[in-house]
Amino acid sequence: MRFDTKAARDVAALLRDATRAEILPRFRRLAAGDVRTKSSPLDLVTEADEAAERMIEAALRARFPGCVVVGEEATAADASLLSKLAGADLAFVVDPVDGTANFAAGMPLFGCMAAAFVKGEVVGGWIHDPLGDDTAVALRGEGAWFEDAEGKRFADLRVAAPVPVNRMIGAVSWGFLKEPQRTQVASRLPNLAGIVNFRCAAHEYRLAASGHAHLLFYNKLMPWDHAPGWLLHREAGGYSARFDGSDYRASEHVTGGLICAPDKASWQEARDALLG
Repeated sequence: MRFDTKAARDVAALLRDATRAEILPRFRRLAAGDVRTKSSPLDLVTEADEAAERMIEAALRARFPGCVVVGEEATAADASLLSKLAGADLAFVVDPVDGTANFAAGMPLFGCMAAAFVKGEVVGGWIHDPLGDDTAVALRGEGAWFEDAEGKRFADLRVAAPVPVNRMIGAVSWGFLKEPQRTQVASRLPNLAGIVNFRCAAHEYRLAASGHAHLLFYNKLMPWDHAPGWLLHREAGGYSARFDGSDYRASEHVTGGLICAPDKASWQEARDALLG
């Protein structure tokens, strides 16, 4: 299947509908029992995550009959869902509330993300900002752009121009690294001009894909966290690879790290600066 702009606009609309119906009405209105932990005290899920994922899954199945839907919350209950991505004719990954810790704390920095896969290849990516009510959209081979609440394309996305590593601004997620790499990377952060940590990959990818940061560095690679933004960054002109320089395949890789930079030379300089 080839994704066209009409299909892309439809996915953006259904993400927007789900945020309006299930996420925004619960923002800053969650009761104590509406927030639970999953794998750790830092891994949260709320009633909004689960309700929005159910609505998005139903809408995707109605719009694209026969598609496979792999949601973050559904996969927490059934990890075997991940294995369906690589071979499906059409599959979607969904992160209904990326930045759940921010959402649960009443912080206005969270997003709703989805990516489309055809035979294991990422062909579409969407990152919706519920509060800004706009969506970053990417189609494989056709670029990346912002759409407003009416589905109108209003700005193309383009990564920042390359700069030396000591002038790079980056989002560096070092907390999920294992020792001794964790301490090594943390000690090398002063090699960059500055770092940001939004606790929200959705907004970090939007920041880099729109040219307002140079570098993204992640270790844990669940597909719903990275497939949408990875395609946005790539279609905005960026370069990315895993820590060892190999290509990232979102349908297969959940480890091995990922670095996104404006071009290959910048990627290498950033890798050398942080990993040696």
